[in-house]
Amino acid sequence: MNDPLDALLKMLGDNNLYPPNSRYHGIPRTVMELPDGRPVGYLRRRFLPPAARLPLLVEHAVSQGDRLDNLSAQYLGDPELAWRICDANNVMHPREAASRPGESLRITLPDGSTGSQNA
Repeated sequence: MNDPLDALLKMLGDNNLYPPNSRYHGIPRTVMELPDGRPVGYLRRRFLPPAARLPLLVEHAVSQGDRLDNLSAQYLGDPELAWRICDANNVMHPREAASRPGESLRITLPDGSTGSQNA
């Protein structure tokens, strides 16, 4: 009989289940055993980097109808990096980030980058 925990760990494989542009890329996975002995795989908690630590690329004045996927495509070259704009602005729910015309959004370089660029 196969060990269910061993099977789950094999299924989980390495930590690159998520693509490089995902907020979950590289987040360690682990297994918790339920009281009845069944294993449950899950991702460890992702801690947000302090927004002030992220190097500023540009500030964007929010306009009516702005969407994070479009902004991240424009400034970061990938619509799936909208989560980085949320991180840079301490926003938990993406729809809140571009919901107030006239407010400014920080568009930043990735955590760990050095220096800044002007757009």
